[in-house]
Amino acid sequence: MMFLLTIDWAFFLEKLILIAIVITLSLVIAMYATYAERKIAAFMQDRIGPNRAGPFGILQPLADGMKLFFKEEIIPNHSNRFLFIMGPALAMLTAMMTCAVIPWGNKVELFGRSIPLQIADINIGILYIFAVVSLGVYGIMIGGWASNNKFSLLAAMRGASQVISYELAMGISLIALLMLTGSLSLKTIVEQQMQAGHFWNIAYQPLGFLIFFICAMAECNRAPFDLPEAENELNMGYHQEYSSMKLGFYLFAEYINMFISSAVIVTLFFGGYDMPFVNETLLTPNMAALVGVIAFFAKIFIFIFIFMWIRWTLPRFRYDQLMNLGWKGLILLALANMLITAAIILYRM
Repeated sequence: MMFLLTIDWAFFLEKLILIAIVITLSLVIAMYATYAERKIAAFMQDRIGPNRAGPFGILQPLADGMKLFFKEEIIPNHSNRFLFIMGPALAMLTAMMTCAVIPWGNKVELFGRSIPLQIADINIGILYIFAVVSLGVYGIMIGGWASNNKFSLLAAMRGASQVISYELAMGISLIALLMLTGSLSLKTIVEQQMQAGHFWNIAYQPLGFLIFFICAMAECNRAPFDLPEAENELNMGYHQEYSSMKLGFYLFAEYINMFISSAVIVTLFFGGYDMPFVNETLLTPNMAALVGVIAFFAKIFIFIFIFMWIRWTLPRFRYDQLMNLGWKGLILLALANMLITAAIILYRM
């Protein structure tokens, strides 16, 4: 009884509300990222794009979601039913879990309490993200294997090989950044970039950012690294046997991963919620937090646009090209970047 009385229920309520807001925002942004992608593709190909459902086709994502929801759900007779259902659920779960450690903004003052706009500020935030992202490949592998379809299994194996290959280069590129920051906490990394006389980390790690960004595209299975899916050219990939909202979960997870990857890139290399040329001391705490959140999401949307721009500009890699770039190109560049960073740090000591 005493334990229940000592619990800070206001703290739990704050976190529950923040979790609900972040999950809702992630789903809405992922939903309308599909609309943005179709409009951007149409613009680049001199087409109109979605224009039927609502003004300018703005209700098209809702129509697509309803279509998937009401489609017939088909589970192959010879599939492993439990794993067949678990695959898309795991892909969606891991996509959503990564948002827990991202600082979405500064603190706000409400009802006499200082509320940080971050679900969990843990001192191993980057390791948490890597751990959760590594679990995401199981959603692909389980879905491909449980389908009992050789084409789905081959696509899932392509996806697992791709993730393993590019996670190495991504991890090594981050080691150089961590040498400079000295912290694994995303909140601390953002606060360091906001200090007077300190630039965003992109100024100190341009090569590390480039490697991280390329690997992020590969981790999200975005073109030109979309061999695990490959749409029509390679039998549609690991979710070939899926329909209804199970297919929707896989498709949604890709766009949520793109959104979260953009948020992580902005946090690590572009100051997070830092707004340049704005003196936050002249604003109230809540106004400064609002400006920071707007700046953060503006940067995220820029990177989402870049993800889409690249998809509709570059052709897909052959599989041997994809492996060569990962093992013979990016890993060597990441190692060189790490050694150069270490040498500079030792020289300055």
